[in-house]
Amino acid sequence: MNLDESLSKFTDFLRKQNRSLSTTTAYSKDINQLLDYLETYENVKNIESIQTQNLNNYIENIKSDKKRHYTLKTISRKINSMKTFFKYLNSCGVNKNDIANSVKHPQYKVSPPSTLTKLEYSALRDVARSNLRLYTIVEILLQTGIRIGELARISIDDINLETNNKYIKIKKYGSNPERKVDLTKQAEIALKRYLKIRPQPKQGINSLFVTKNGNTLLVRNIRTSITRALKKIGITKSTVNDIRNTFILYQLKNGMSIEVLGQIVGHRRLTSTKRYLQLIDIKPKRKTNKIISL
Repeated sequence: MNLDESLSKFTDFLRKQNRSLSTTTAYSKDINQLLDYLETYENVKNIESIQTQNLNNYIENIKSDKKRHYTLKTISRKINSMKTFFKYLNSCGVNKNDIANSVKHPQYKVSPPSTLTKLEYSALRDVARSNLRLYTIVEILLQTGIRIGELARISIDDINLETNNKYIKIKKYGSNPERKVDLTKQAEIALKRYLKIRPQPKQGINSLFVTKNGNTLLVRNIRTSITRALKKIGITKSTVNDIRNTFILYQLKNGMSIEVLGQIVGHRRLTSTKRYLQLIDIKPKRKTNKIISL
């Protein structure tokens, strides 16, 4: 099998596995980079010719790349992509052995999740108040802990503000499960205010957050707006994901169980939620399964 064909089949496999678009794109880029190296520097023309040593040579090459300065974490991610790729080829019978199995990950220290302090997320709220759409976005992220991509995909039909139990339905996307996230009073108030001034969407668009012209508000636009707001209050190193981290840490500090919290934020593995425990110094005095407002 030639290199281009193997990448095409692998990408199709990822799509059929319902991997998210971002994951599929990242894996494809990683493998494309690997195959380019193998063809250019290792003179490999087909998949069957690749040996484990070729893969180790590639890892050493990107470690020493002075132009891109890959972090060890990034290199480890590229190795994950590599291992997934060759495991797939092995399952298809293209390679008799899983040649990437023995490739070792570099050792690196995993930094604890970055969060915002109460002063910082209060300042973020304040700077966003002049833009009701942005304020509502910030409030929902703070009060639900959902991912920015999940927020961008929310439609009007996913919002329930009519019954006593008000919530947002997060649709299944890729390997992330469908779930319902309860709304706090603050999030409910912000949503109702935004819906009163929400621009008329263009025909066929049902997104909750839309532009002035009625188009769906894209993830990159949401990220840019929040990053700009953070810079206005002097926060330059934080990211949108730190808002999600802040929600998770706050709920743990206020006594929410790891299992319930993991379901609310859509973690597929409990270990993803447990890593936030390292940020808690004092054991919570109470236990709750309800979201506590920030």
